[in-house]
Amino acid sequence: MQESSDILKGTTTVGLIFDEGVVLATERRATMGNMIASKKAKKVYQIADRIGMTTAGGVGDAQQLARLMQVECSLYNIRRGRPMTVGAAASLLSNVLNQHRMMPYYVQLLVGGFDKNGPSIYSVDAMGGASPEDDIVATGSGSPFAYGVLEDRFSKGMNEKECIELAIRALRSAMRRDSASGEDISVVVITKDKYEEFSEKGIVN
Repeated sequence: MQESSDILKGTTTVGLIFDEGVVLATERRATMGNMIASKKAKKVYQIADRIGMTTAGGVGDAQQLARLMQVECSLYNIRRGRPMTVGAAASLLSNVLNQHRMMPYYVQLLVGGFDKNGPSIYSVDAMGGASPEDDIVATGSGSPFAYGVLEDRFSKGMNEKECIELAIRALRSAMRRDSASGEDISVVVITKDKYEEFSEKGIVN
């Protein structure tokens, strides 16, 4: 039987690609039915030096997958002498999820980062499907509201600051309409030179 923390669900996560990197952002509310179970839920994890993973779905499943991916990316780096690419990380995660189709992990994930091929983001579903995203993507219960903002305001050539501001705007829109999304906002920026995570309060006024 699952622990209560394992069935916390409902969220909004977004990802955007710009010329020099990616922005991944999430809100921090976790719900259990109609109850707000946590106001500080972690929904974005660093799984390699320049790769992050956002999570929507079961908290316990997401945490287990994050730990697994951190170990596998580290082992790959040690054995091969080079970091795993974002696409390879998404493929590995896809294989793990596909092997558990009879008793699936209840998650919807984004894997994004920067590697030798440049910036990229992949969406990975609970059945193991992995798809590369072109510019913008959103997951979770608040994603329809986030997409409305992203699709209306995103344009090619946006810089890092503009993508951060748009990610926050999209999450705020979801938080106003989706009861499972709320509280603070966490933002991760990944480029060739950095993996940087901060809260909304440290970015905009």
